[in-house]
Amino acid sequence: MAGGEERILRRRIKSVNSTKKITRAMELIAATRIVKAQQRVAAARPYAEQITAVIQSLASSGAGAGQPLLTPKDNARVIGYIVIAGDRGLAGAYNSQVIRLVERALLADVAAGREYRIIAVGKKAEDYFRFRKYNVEAAFKGFTDSPSYENARAIAAAVMSRFDAGDIDHVELAYTQFLSAGSQRATLRRFMPMEIEVAATGAHDEAAPAKSDYEFEPEPNVILGSLLPRYVESRLFAALLDAAASEHAARQRAMKSATENAGELVKKLSRQMNTARQAAITTEIMEIVGGAEALNDASAGDLIVDRAGSTDVFQRRMSDQGAADLAAAGRAAAGRAE
Repeated sequence: MAGGEERILRRRIKSVNSTKKITRAMELIAATRIVKAQQRVAAARPYAEQITAVIQSLASSGAGAGQPLLTPKDNARVIGYIVIAGDRGLAGAYNSQVIRLVERALLADVAAGREYRIIAVGKKAEDYFRFRKYNVEAAFKGFTDSPSYENARAIAAAVMSRFDAGDIDHVELAYTQFLSAGSQRATLRRFMPMEIEVAATGAHDEAAPAKSDYEFEPEPNVILGSLLPRYVESRLFAALLDAAASEHAARQRAMKSATENAGELVKKLSRQMNTARQAAITTEIMEIVGGAEALNDASAGDLIVDRAGSTDVFQRRMSDQGAADLAAAGRAAAGRAE
């Protein structure tokens, strides 16, 4: 029994060591990809900042009247959610954090009597919401670990078409913001219409009109109409890059933890296997010692039996000799009496 337990533990140790090699390789791969993802985030940030500054200047000059992206709606009845998650798991709580953040907002909208639309980015987000019968309008997947600007453009086109058509009154963007390699934060923020401060507060305030420091050619409205879609794409691309970097960082930490846990499990199983092996050796030694003692006891018993048998023969012989001597003595006494 002990030998069988030792074989089972040996197989488990081999299996855990194989898993440990996989998690270690995934940890190293994720660690190398974090650096590249950080570089892409840093490279995309100046473009997003500059296009935002230009839109602010255009809006401050009075442009943007009638633009849906710059016109907030007080009583939004249909809320759209762009949910950026991953295509794969094994990244700790990376996927679940952003999904749960959106799900809480969805439940609040339903409780308030508002409708919702979901644009899922990433296989995990799509699978989660479709499995629970949420209304998923569109889904994009297959690029979350290394997104391109074309991916952001496709998502932006799907959202803009619904927003411009009036199918969606308000759009929220949910993604994981990359703060550092050791810190990421699930974020839900307004995406459409643009934030008031982003769209230049006071652009339509007659009491205190804001003035721009630029002269635009062609007209600001024409430029703004061309830049707003680019602004949407740039913000989406920045969110995709943040999410990709966050996914790699979360996976690196998760795989590091898995590798350490596998090492601890191997130590624990090795101790159990050594204990089982020592128990098996002890059992075998006890069986050998017990067998030897049994053999010794059997040999001593045979000697006692032999000795007892010899004594009985001797006693019987002595009894027969005594009876013969008595008979002879009796005959001799009878002869003397005659």
